[in-house]
Formats: sequence, C-alpha cells, structure tokens
Amino acid sequence: MPDPLFVVVSLDVEEEGLFGGRYACRRPSVRNTAFLRRLLPLMERGVRPTLFCAHSVLADAASREHLAAMQAAGAEIGAHLHHWNTPPLPPGTPDSLPAVPAAALSSSLLADKLHTLLTAARSLSSAPVTSFRMGRWDAHSRLWPLLTRAGIRLDASVRPLHGKRRAADGLALSPDHFDAPSRPYTIVTPHGPLLEVPLSVAPLLPGLPSLIRALPGPLRRRAQASFHQWGALTLLPVEHPLPLMNLVTRTLLRRGARLLSLTWHSSEMMPGGAPHIPDEAAARRLLDKISRWLDGLESRHAVTYLTMRDVAAHCPPHAAPPLAGDWTWR
Repeated sequence: MPDPLFVVVSLDVEEEGLFGGRYACRRPSVRNTAFLRRLLPLMERGVRPTLFCAHSVLADAASREHLAAMQAAGAEIGAHLHHWNTPPLPPGTPDSLPAVPAAALSSSLLADKLHTLLTAARSLSSAPVTSFRMGRWDAHSRLWPLLTRAGIRLDASVRPLHGKRRAADGLALSPDHFDAPSRPYTIVTPHGPLLEVPLSVAPLLPGLPSLIRALPGPLRRRAQASFHQWGALTLLPVEHPLPLMNLVTRTLLRRGARLLSLTWHSSEMMPGGAPHIPDEAAARRLLDKISRWLDGLESRHAVTYLTMRDVAAHCPPHAAPPLAGDWTWR
C-alpha cells in the first residue's frame, strides 16, 4: 500500500506589482483575482487550497466576488498581512515604498492593521478565519502573541533556512528563520498556542546547515542571510524546475516528512501579473508544472489534500526545539 502523505496548497492572494522592487501603498491593482478560477482543475482532483488574502483584495468588490466563488467551491479563506497598504496608514505614507520591513512598525500599529485585515476577511468568510501568513515571510517573534490574541490558530509564515538580513542602519529586513523546524510545530504564546506549518524547505546538501552553524559569528550570520539563495530548495514552483521540486520532495520524505506545503501567488496565474509570468504561455507552464508534480506524488503515495485549517486534525505538531529565533516566541 502506498505511504500516506498530506499536502497543503496555499496561495498568497494579493495585488500585482510586488516583484518590481516597489510596493503600492494606495490603490493597488487586483485584477489577478479573476484568474483564481484556474485552480478549479486542481480542485477537481482533490486539492483544497487555502487562499491567504491581503486587505487589497478583500476591499475590492470584484475581487470579493471571485473569492466568494472560490470559497463556495471548497477553498479556505485565510488572512495575509501586507502592512504597507493595510489601514491604518500613518500620515505621510507615500503612494509606494521601495522596502517595507515589518521591524520598522510598532507592535500597536501591527495589531491595528491585523484587526483591519481580519475584520475584512471575516466579513467575507463563511467560517472563522483562523489561518494566517505574513507578507514577504516577514514574521518576527513579537508577531505571535498578536496573532493568538486576535483569534488566529494556525500560521504559515515561517521559511526554514532563511536567515536574518539587516540594512546598513541595523534594521532587520528579514527575520531569523534559519533554525526553524521543517515540520509543523507549536508556538506557545501568552494568549494560547499557535500551530506553525512552515514552508517545505530542504538544504541542497544534507550537511550544509551544520557547516554554516559552525562558522565564526559574523561569517555565520552573512552565510545564513544568503543561504536561501544558494543552499536551500523550496516548494515554491515559480523558483525551481520540476526536477528540483522532485528533488526537494524526495529529500524531505527521506527525512521523515509526512506533510508538504506548496505555495505560490495569485498574480502568477495572470499573464503579465509578474515579471516572470509575461504571457499566457508562462502562466500555463506554471500550472502544468504543478499538476505534473502532483501526478508524481499521487503515483507513489496515498495523498490527502488538506486546507491549512485541517492540518491540526491530521498532523500532530512536534515540540519546537529549545533554540532562539523569530520562528518561535521566547
């Protein structure tokens, strides 16, 4: 009998233009939500996607209609915080920004933006909105209590083997997720537990992370900050060809993984919605790659597709190891 395997498929449903180095703070275009219907053939084969929705799509009437249709077809509505354009916006916020590190925001402002986002999401969803992903994987440790206090019970913001990057002034441009577990684990906060479902990531070579950890301090931090660019493979189908997606899958399964987390962006199904998806042919190639990856899984495993909301009922979380980092709460 084939080995059982759980697969969660999620999309960041958001505005276009995020791959050009600037981030729209006002009136972003959300035409891409009309292309969510391209998920329907995957859903017909059993995929149950979680749609992590940014405020930009939740505030747009036409996008809400597309989201409601996907929810009626079986998709889960989750929340996705793009803090650069989710109200409240501080006075003087420009129309666009070149960089948007979450570390620059106070906890109180983050909490206010989270409240705005969840209010919009819950006004659309027919079920409680309990799943969340932070924009740009920019989840720092102080976010976790804000989420549980707001009623979030599952997070998918952690990208293992992704190290902290800092600007010249010392501001954290990305969080420290390097030592995060690759399997679902529990983050315990003052307001209750949070189930973390990390992105599926594996090192290019098995011993590389240990070698990086053994380096002297400054060299280790530099290597960790760039490791995701040269030393790690992820289940991000826009970043890797199918053979590399299959390689990371085999690596994770050999290490005992029984849940795989695959994700991409809604704008990557729209021709011209992202620089790397210039036309209809590119959009079709991406979806064909995903379908062929699923074909390979189903040929070797008894695959069960889950929404993020369903993970807790099927995959008991592991205890997080006693290491410090933004992937857990101290």
